[in-house]
Amino acid sequence: MSPKPHHSEMPLGNNLLAALPKDELRRWGARLELVELSLGQVLCEPGVEFEYAYFPLTSIVSLLYVMQNGESAEIALVGRDGMLGVSLFMGGNSTTIRAVVQSEGMGYRLPAAELIAAVARGGATLRLLLLYTQSLLTQMTQTAACNRHHTSNQQFSRWLLLSFDRLQGDEIVMTQKLIAKMLGVEGDAVSAAATALAETGAIGYEDGRITMRNRAILEGSSCECYAEVRDECSRLQSLAGDRLVEPAFG
Repeated sequence: MSPKPHHSEMPLGNNLLAALPKDELRRWGARLELVELSLGQVLCEPGVEFEYAYFPLTSIVSLLYVMQNGESAEIALVGRDGMLGVSLFMGGNSTTIRAVVQSEGMGYRLPAAELIAAVARGGATLRLLLLYTQSLLTQMTQTAACNRHHTSNQQFSRWLLLSFDRLQGDEIVMTQKLIAKMLGVEGDAVSAAATALAETGAIGYEDGRITMRNRAILEGSSCECYAEVRDECSRLQSLAGDRLVEPAFG
């Protein structure tokens, strides 16, 4: 990880940061650092207190629940829509999940103490963070239902749509093995689902690169879970106020 200082003229690129009150952002100042987030990098482990909160820009962080036997399954995605570290302002300081960089890129990090102090001041910052937390919980609960009731192809389509929503671009670079680990399925299931979607024209799939080609077809291949998350997060976005000038929650 290579930290770089934040400068006020630098475009934020993270919708949650862009929605913060300007005075709060000024308080954080140079404590907000631009960092490289590499593929597979672990940002937090279960039971370990956060040193930093992370605000992805061009990267995606996968939140995983890890079983005692080492198996894991993804419960949510965090990208330019939000942040990693909600347990800091919920009072727990640590969590039961592992956070792994799923798609490499850039992000900002903020010392945990700065976020805790901002929440203690309350006001618009706290309200915004709580609304984001509700959107994250929506994604988690819908993912749990989806994994239980829908096919691998539907789950894969939902996962792709959520990922593309949280990236700045229409391409994801990720191995079949890593996708399978995120979804908690066999690698053959990912290969079959990706091939089937490519044949419909929804995506391009080659050498670990997945490219969005037709969103309408991809949405048609997904179950209702994607739309449920998207619509609820859009509702929460509207409650956050006029500073959210672009889709912030999906």
